[in-house]
Amino acid sequence: MAASVRHGTAGTARGEARGQAREHGGALDRARRRFGGAPGDWVDLSTGINPRAFPLPALEARDWCALPDIDAHEALVDAARHFWNVPAEAGILPAPGASALIARIPLLAPPGKVQIRRRSYNEHAAAFAHAGWEVVESASSGDVRPAARVVVNPDNPDGRLWDGWPDDDGTLLVIDESFCDTTPTHSHVALAARPDTVVLKSFGKFWGLAGLRLGFAIGRPGPLARLGEMLGPWPVSGPALKVGAAALSDTGWANDTRAWLDAQARRLDGVLAAHGARPVGGTSLFRLYDVGDAARWHAALGRGRVLGRVFSHTAAWLRLGIPGSDRAWAQLETALAGLG
Repeated sequence: MAASVRHGTAGTARGEARGQAREHGGALDRARRRFGGAPGDWVDLSTGINPRAFPLPALEARDWCALPDIDAHEALVDAARHFWNVPAEAGILPAPGASALIARIPLLAPPGKVQIRRRSYNEHAAAFAHAGWEVVESASSGDVRPAARVVVNPDNPDGRLWDGWPDDDGTLLVIDESFCDTTPTHSHVALAARPDTVVLKSFGKFWGLAGLRLGFAIGRPGPLARLGEMLGPWPVSGPALKVGAAALSDTGWANDTRAWLDAQARRLDGVLAAHGARPVGGTSLFRLYDVGDAARWHAALGRGRVLGRVFSHTAAWLRLGIPGSDRAWAQLETALAGLG
């Protein structure tokens, strides 16, 4: 089957996914080539990574030098089970980042149609298309029901929450909750007890340690065993096992961080609204605004050494992460003043 991405209620073709560059935040090097400045001059608000990272615990030489052991793995799994209130029927598979799981999940079922919302996190569609699936937006596009469905809860970039309920029809259901730790009451991790359902959790975003590369798949033992075989032995490093277990055990830090992020998100909405931006969604890790001419805003921010995020599918949207310091807030205000 051709690896095509088809989106829209009528199934209009949107081109081949293989070979297409996927859009992400970051890429500060490209911004510097356009606007100049040293890395330390910039405030990167193009990602949804918590700017106040979890404080790293002390690491020993053996954490770096020895192969990860079973006890460290089990300590991380136990902490994850308690933190996310994982149902007893479900297992937990740590991985080197949620993206490593996203790339392999399409191999859990024979290729067919997969339903994915068009303006959602683009790695899911790319991974399924690369594995030979046909990506559609509507469950009613054509005579064949989708064999898989992907929902991102809350979605990226608009923060839309999923409130649906899956049919018990054997469809592979993937629920990506990479940003759900800011709003845990909206989690659907309980659905991981169902067959054919996999819930994804990311560590780097809420805990602000994206460079650690840690993510989790939660689901029934069968699919997780197949994913584990694809990842191979020792997929998670010793330092990641130790840091992840410490962070997932610190519920006080998590509660305080949610409150701080909520306050910063409200502050960011106020700052942007004062310059004419209209909030249209997001989470407390990133905010999405309708600014009319996003390219103009992006350029004004760039001249002020602030990196935001724009999208090829709309000329109006600007996404910003949360400033993490007084200096970052001041630099953002100065850059916005350059809008004129």
